Amino acid sequence: MQIACLRRLLNIVLVAMLGCIVPQAALAEAGVAGQPLAVCIARDSGQTAEAMLRQPEAFDCKTPQHRFGAGSFWAITAPIDRRSTFATPLVLRFASLWQDGLSIHIQYADGAVRSWASPATGITPLIQLGAIAQTPLPVREPAITRVLFHVDGAANVRGIMIGVRVANQADAAAANLGLAALYAFFSGLSLALIVYNFALWCAMGHRFQLHYCMLLAALLGYTITSSGAFAWAAPLIANNDRLRLNYLFIGLAGGAAALFTRSFFEEQPMPRWLDKASQIVAAAVPLSSFTVATFGSLDLRLADLLYTLAFGGLLAIVLPTLWGAWRQRSHFLWLFALAWCAPILLAAVRVLASLHLIGWNFWIDNSTIVSMGAEALVSALAVAYRIKFLRDERDAALTREVVARRLADIDPLTGLLNRRAFLRNAIGRAGQHQLLLIDIDHFKRVNETLGHDGGDDVLRLFARALRTALPAQVLIARMGGEEFAVLTQSEHRLDAEQLLSRLRTVRMPFDLRVTASIGTCAGPLANDIDWKALYRSADRALFEAKAAGRDRVRAHDLALA
Repeated sequence: MQIACLRRLLNIVLVAMLGCIVPQAALAEAGVAGQPLAVCIARDSGQTAEAMLRQPEAFDCKTPQHRFGAGSFWAITAPIDRRSTFATPLVLRFASLWQDGLSIHIQYADGAVRSWASPATGITPLIQLGAIAQTPLPVREPAITRVLFHVDGAANVRGIMIGVRVANQADAAAANLGLAALYAFFSGLSLALIVYNFALWCAMGHRFQLHYCMLLAALLGYTITSSGAFAWAAPLIANNDRLRLNYLFIGLAGGAAALFTRSFFEEQPMPRWLDKASQIVAAAVPLSSFTVATFGSLDLRLADLLYTLAFGGLLAIVLPTLWGAWRQRSHFLWLFALAWCAPILLAAVRVLASLHLIGWNFWIDNSTIVSMGAEALVSALAVAYRIKFLRDERDAALTREVVARRLADIDPLTGLLNRRAFLRNAIGRAGQHQLLLIDIDHFKRVNETLGHDGGDDVLRLFARALRTALPAQVLIARMGGEEFAVLTQSEHRLDAEQLLSRLRTVRMPFDLRVTASIGTCAGPLANDIDWKALYRSADRALFEAKAAGRDRVRAHDLALA
């Protein structure tokens, strides 16, 4: 009783979730088109189809199908009483399951039986979009009373014969059209996002972009194989092999999802057990799907159980990962939660369905496509936001680097270039340049008079006067102590006497009179040797200005130096 209540509750939740994602019209017209038919099961013990049609009471209509286990079975529908006419031809639709072969026997009111048997490829010729098998019900005047199925080699993982419906051919065509729009939408979106994220990965190299490309590529493969379009493109492939590819692609998608979840958030410390669990799950999910694809024919029920448990493990690490991201105050948690809430919840529903806590439903089988379509739209914004955040971090880092570099090049007291920055900008210039070396006279006496703080004020005022008096393109630097250097191109030669006159007018603390001496020289600056020669010549001129009584300008000829 409790299990039945739980199943009803889970089905209500499922319908509510799908109703938020898929329009109600689509639910009514797509994979669930037609009138549902109840099916009863009997184990095959060598009976003929005619014998089984004569004794419908021999079928079990109460036991859940998955409890019969694997093997060969008969399945019979409830009474139909509908006519297939040329005006309104009918079709029979049912779910595609893992089975070696299938024969269909259609009984009419006059006792006639029309039969169809699958070829070696199984029900591949019947596959429609949504991986729904569909066969026409032959047109005859008498009404169709029942349909009998003989399932050969049923794995019976989800059931033996499920999702059986009888529908008008027009409704079936509308279902194909609606599903074609759904699959085309998701395939186009996936291709666009793969190209977009792969281009971003090539440009920026962030792992989450590559992991997301892997996830979308696997889901695109799953879409092609699970949609039924693969059966149209490769009609010679056995239906069981198509189902193998389903398992393989969804397993690869699960592994890529685990990697994407871990790498999407900022690089942050993760508990060792969770990091190890994430790595194990990222490997276990695709490995379990590979096991199903390779060894499923031996014991599909066991292989599918391991596969389901691996996906359960994938869901189990999501909450600790999100909790860790919340504790780390991740900037991207809300976007990830918004994008992935539907895929995570519907993946949990699929796990519950695999464990037979929920009955089979067409939209459970297709929930991955539906939910990932919604996820892809939101994740495109999430990835764009993640890129914007990384760009902002990069820009901030570049700004800090520029500021730090400028601070390393600037004399902190005067705000002028320091000696290292001055030499880096000066040496290697083409053409002739004029160098002025300026030294404050008797600066030791200034420090003794005003103190070191007063001396620092004098240096700051002197540097400000140089910046004010000289053009913007001129290099000005404090070479050390009270010595300054000015460099300009020879064609824009400075008048050193006029500069000295401007410096004499600078008002100093306590109206202290401060003078300076200037030595100047002109020459090339192509290399370090040129700089040493030019500096030595200007320094000699400065020495001569000091020796001549200070507060004056002296020029020196580079050729004499």
